[in-house]
Amino acid sequence: VQLQASGGGLVQPGGSLRLSCAASGFKLDDYSIGWFRQAPGKEREGVSCISKVDGSTFYGDSVKARFTMSRDIEKNTLYLQMNSLKPEDTAVYYCAARVWTYGGIYCRPRPNSDWGQGTLVTVSS
Repeated sequence: VQLQASGGGLVQPGGSLRLSCAASGFKLDDYSIGWFRQAPGKEREGVSCISKVDGSTFYGDSVKARFTMSRDIEKNTLYLQMNSLKPEDTAVYYCAARVWTYGGIYCRPRPNSDWGQGTLVTVSS
């Protein structure tokens, strides 16, 4: 299983970015998958996850209505469209497979989750 995240960069507040996560060695719909982020000095948090079990999608409270996760099954790629970005969105963003998520209620990594290498998003003027 390999995950390759890309698309990070420097953007001004209010701007947009789209992150991509190319998967290989498995199909995206084989597992529950998602995006996490970790800001300097803070714990990792779940941004958005989609459940293989019930098809539900979770969004963290801080990103609801601004971020949208999608999948392209043919390209085996996961996306995170981020709009109306804020300085507090600055973090390293990771995609992960084999996560805990259900009912759109929670989104957490498992001990055996597979991780991409992370891509840095900096929101600053």
